[in-house]
Amino acid sequence: MLISDLITSRHNPKIKHLLQLQKSQVRTLDKLFVIEGLKEIEKAVSVGYLIHSVFFCAKLISPLHLAKLLHSQMDYPVYEVSHEVYEKIAYRENSGGVVVVAQSKTHSPEKITLASNPLYLVIEGIEKPGNLGAIYRTADAAGIDAIIICDPKTDIYNPNAIRASLGCVFTVPTFIMDSHIAISWLKKQKIQILSTYLQAAIPYHTADFKIPTAIVMGTEATGITQDWVVASDANIIIPMRGQADSMNVSVSTAIVVFEALRQRGF
Repeated sequence: MLISDLITSRHNPKIKHLLQLQKSQVRTLDKLFVIEGLKEIEKAVSVGYLIHSVFFCAKLISPLHLAKLLHSQMDYPVYEVSHEVYEKIAYRENSGGVVVVAQSKTHSPEKITLASNPLYLVIEGIEKPGNLGAIYRTADAAGIDAIIICDPKTDIYNPNAIRASLGCVFTVPTFIMDSHIAISWLKKQKIQILSTYLQAAIPYHTADFKIPTAIVMGTEATGITQDWVVASDANIIIPMRGQADSMNVSVSTAIVVFEALRQRGF
C-alpha cells in the first residue's frame, strides 16, 4: 500500500475539500461523499462503491487493518494524517481512525428493475437525515426490494443519514425520482400503492401486502402530497390509543413494513 507523506496541516487543500463535502451542494456537484465508521466503510466497499481517496491516522488504525478493511483495493490515493488533523476531519467520535471519500451513485429511475412479487418503500419529501437513516436500517432488516425517494429534502449521503443507517444506505437499492414519475412507473407495473394517510384510511393490518406493493410514507409535519392520495389503491393508518396524533416516521415505517413481512411469512 502506497501512503503519501504525512499531512499535518488543517489548511491542506485536500483537507479543506474533504470538509467541504459536509455540504449537500458540494456533494452533488463533485459526486463525492464522506464515509466514517468501520462498519459503514465495510458495507460500502462490499457492495461496490468506488473509493476516491482515503485519510487515516496511524495512531488509531494500522495500515494492515486498513488494507483488510478496504479489501486491498488500493488503486486510489491513501493519505496519512496527524491525530490533530484527523480530529478535524472526523465528523463524529470513535469513527475508527479512517475517513473515506467515495463516489456517489446516480440512483437513476431508468435503472430500476422489477423484482418478483416486489415490496417497495416510497419515501416522499423526507427532511431529517437521522429519520432517513433509521428507515434504511428497517428496510435492510426487512429485505425491502428497493427504496424510491421522491422529492427529497435531504440526501442519503448526508453524514447523519449514513451514521443513523449504520451503512444500510449502501445496501438497499435506491432510486430517486419525482413523485409523478414514480406513480406512473408503479401503475404501469401494476404494483398496488398503499399510502399512510390520516383520512379515509383503513387500519394498516387489514390491507393485503401479499401482492406486489409499494408502501408510501411522508413527512411527520405534512404527510404525503395529494398526488399520492389520489394515486393510492388504499390509504392505510396505524390505529393509536393515546393522545398523540402521529409517530416518528421511522417508527411508523417499521410497523407497516414488518406487517407486510408477517403477511408474506417473513
